[in-house]
Amino acid sequence: MAGPFAPPATALAPPAARPSAGGAGVITGSRPGSYPRPVTTSHDADQPGGEPHAQAPSAAEIEGRWEGQQVHFGEEGGRLTYGSYLRLAELLDQQRLESDPPAHDELLFITIHQAYELWFQQILHELTTARDAMAAGQLWWAQHLLGRVQVIERVLVGQIDILETMTPQDFGEFRQRLAPASGFQSVQYREIEFVSGAKDPSFVKRFRGLTAEEEARLAKRLEEPTLWDAFVGVLAAAGFRTGSEDEIRAALYKVARDRSSYAAIWELAESLLQHDELAAAWRARHVVMVERMIGTKPGTGGSSGAGYLRSRLDLRYYPLLWGLRSTL
Repeated sequence: MAGPFAPPATALAPPAARPSAGGAGVITGSRPGSYPRPVTTSHDADQPGGEPHAQAPSAAEIEGRWEGQQVHFGEEGGRLTYGSYLRLAELLDQQRLESDPPAHDELLFITIHQAYELWFQQILHELTTARDAMAAGQLWWAQHLLGRVQVIERVLVGQIDILETMTPQDFGEFRQRLAPASGFQSVQYREIEFVSGAKDPSFVKRFRGLTAEEEARLAKRLEEPTLWDAFVGVLAAAGFRTGSEDEIRAALYKVARDRSSYAAIWELAESLLQHDELAAAWRARHVVMVERMIGTKPGTGGSSGAGYLRSRLDLRYYPLLWGLRSTL
């Protein structure tokens, strides 16, 4: 297994059999590529030269020493393990199907959307930190985090390919069970829009079934600064006038025309635009997937379905950055 939980590379290749210091023990692999296992041998005292037979390994032998390295695989007990750290027992118990009898593709549908929500959580974590980094003048850190967000957003677009392996007939086996739930109700998705700069208080009023905690989160996002607010602060910190849109346009034009002097600001502007573009790409890809899946049917939450989604395609977080292209 790759990643931080993988054993050291030296532990993966079983060493050749070799005698122990006393000549009675060897380390062998049960088959090519298997992990080595400690084995001890002895001879029957009453039959000199008799066939050796295996004995239970000693405490020293089961400590897990391979090639001089101490290797453990969670056998100590009571320590952190892969499963306990990731809460796998709880995580893998959250895919509860509504269909009865179970529809085969409902598990896929749930898994994809739960994965989206996990990625939304990560995106929010990165965007808010990037915003705060810009406010603190740490432009390199904000740039790095926005780059990470862009990689995640490309994953979100790619996940639609997996969802499209489900046919309209397969989706129809359980779709009616989903009403009145709808993707429109994703609180984290709205938080991403609000943090990015597309604040719309009417969404909060139109949400159904919000908990008090979710309402508080959205209200907080509506009140706090956006990524654009932080970027305008960066322009102001660089000495530009930012009191009006015309002044911001002039500042952006100056930055674009003198990138050698304002390289960090220009790169931040490009990263914000890339974030905006990838969000638009996801919306466009999503609406086509919905049309392929349900055609012109209304959404399970009561919306017009693909019609509503198409009405959101022209949304742009940073219209001034897009407009700048027309002046260059």
